[in-house]
Amino acid sequence: MPPQYPWVSSYFCTMLNDEEKRFIAFWEANRLRQRRFVKYIQYGLPMGVVLGFSIFANLLSGWYKRASMVVNAEPSLVLVLLVAIVLIVIFISVFTVRHRWDLNEQHYRELLARRDAK
Repeated sequence: MPPQYPWVSSYFCTMLNDEEKRFIAFWEANRLRQRRFVKYIQYGLPMGVVLGFSIFANLLSGWYKRASMVVNAEPSLVLVLLVAIVLIVIFISVFTVRHRWDLNEQHYRELLARRDAK
């Protein structure tokens, strides 16, 4: 059943509240600064380090005996694991920040479309 007054829903859907207006102002001022490499390190690195540390701690805990035997048999695998953990940390830090930037950019464009639809 269609709404009785369709103009009411279209009018209220285009109105922006104060929080959305502040987000538009913030994102217009900071959207290019958020893409810098320093931001990748600043925001994404802690989560990547936590993940990498947990992988390394899991390896050192010795709960999986066969993996411990393989690592102890070939010492070069420790270097390979450290390189893999560093690559995982870099990937997580870059992916986290890029994903957050994409979400904010999408939200910004949706709010602009709603504001300009008036």
